[in-house]
Amino acid sequence: MTQEYEINALAKEESWRMFRIIGEMVEGFDKLSGVGPAVSVYGSARVQQGDTLYKQTEEIARRLGEMGFAIFTGGGPGIMEAANKGAQEAGAVSVGLNIELADAQVCNVFSTKTVTFKHFFVRKVMLVKYAVAFIIMPGGLGTLDELTEVLTLIQTGKTRPFPVILFDSKYWEGFLKWLHEIVLARGMVSEEDFNLLRVCDKPDDVVEAVQKWYIKHEIVGRKAVTRS
Repeated sequence: MTQEYEINALAKEESWRMFRIIGEMVEGFDKLSGVGPAVSVYGSARVQQGDTLYKQTEEIARRLGEMGFAIFTGGGPGIMEAANKGAQEAGAVSVGLNIELADAQVCNVFSTKTVTFKHFFVRKVMLVKYAVAFIIMPGGLGTLDELTEVLTLIQTGKTRPFPVILFDSKYWEGFLKWLHEIVLARGMVSEEDFNLLRVCDKPDDVVEAVQKWYIKHEIVGRKAVTRS
């Protein structure tokens, strides 16, 4: 009897979980509708304001914001804060998609538009749906998760191709070497999969890569069309 009760209670809880997930989706779409094409920026929450990476991220976001792109981040500190700050300085839409964590993460003050999510995957949907480029700054497990997931979406045709830029070649050197020497060598990926990535070391190079892609595809700033 007790086991049957526990099973029924679990099933009921899972049903309500689906409604909560749908609610998060609806809230995200409502708050972000009309934002326009965005560049999603990822990277470590542990980078401090005085760090060179922080300043470089701020510059990249500011310049892309001046081009007319909204800037999306995970809403936290570090790289995310730097990107939102740069967007705010440019007068661009600065979006912080915050996530509820055990340590009660609060969205950084440079986000002019915020949405808080309980479920990581709902936030991921928002970060990809409105993005016309991904900039991956140095980061940890969360950054690696987002990087490999968006590459998978492009590789499998679940989203159209767009620039995925790794910043700081030294930081990503070991990861790319492993992909080439182990993963590619064992046939787990193909050589053409590496065409999905660009590696840049200067803010100028990042901005130029995004700009060239969208001039080539006749999409610039707010004239771009987001995916359905």
